[in-house]
Amino acid sequence: MAKAAHVASSLSAIDILSVLYAGAASVSPGTMDHPERDIVIVSKGHAAAGTYAVLAHAGFFSTKMLEFYGEDHSPLSGHVTTHVPGIELSTGSLGHGLSVGAGIALGAKRSNLQRKIFVVLSDGECDEGSTWEAALFIAHHRLDNIVVLIDRNGIQSLDFTENILRLEPLADKWRAFGWDTQEIDGHDHAKLWSAISDCDSRTGMPRVLICETTKGKGATFMENQVLWHYRPPAETDSLKAIAEITGNGHA
Repeated sequence: MAKAAHVASSLSAIDILSVLYAGAASVSPGTMDHPERDIVIVSKGHAAAGTYAVLAHAGFFSTKMLEFYGEDHSPLSGHVTTHVPGIELSTGSLGHGLSVGAGIALGAKRSNLQRKIFVVLSDGECDEGSTWEAALFIAHHRLDNIVVLIDRNGIQSLDFTENILRLEPLADKWRAFGWDTQEIDGHDHAKLWSAISDCDSRTGMPRVLICETTKGKGATFMENQVLWHYRPPAETDSLKAIAEITGNGHA
């Protein structure tokens, strides 16, 4: 067992990632070399455990590799890295994913490529000036081929986001920056699918989906608890969380 942290961060983003890699984003193990595949950037790079699990179950690599997560010399490091099939950008130094996505989106527009760029942001990244600079750039260039999904779980680092640096009214801020903005339940797969699919019918503006989520979703002892942002689970914690999430009763 890796005894690595950010499990709760993975659980808040897992439904967003699952929907994207289940087909909402046009990307699969067989299309990674296709010039018009969609691009998924997991800017919230510390949600690595959840991202790797989704990619493995989507067929990008064997689920057996997950057993080596966080071990020395394993490609499955604590932040997502391009050494792993399906990962487009090594991230974890927060606030850079949207800038890279902006460049890819602009390049796609200028090359007449029919692709979308999906960027999964943490809400804590909305503290970063680089995020807002990219947001301004994207809106200015009317890059309607980019979709941002914000994992709005309300916790970052050592406290709630509103105590560290107040973000609300977050939706109004994105609208003021020129983005088509929607707030949705980030754990509802049907709503996520619908909102992502609807992006194809909206042109002229970039789109941001503020996904309301719960840190540690599914493991009740982790849910909405600041402690679990960094805390690595003990084996008993892991077994309890798996039992709750899979509905198999007490571990």
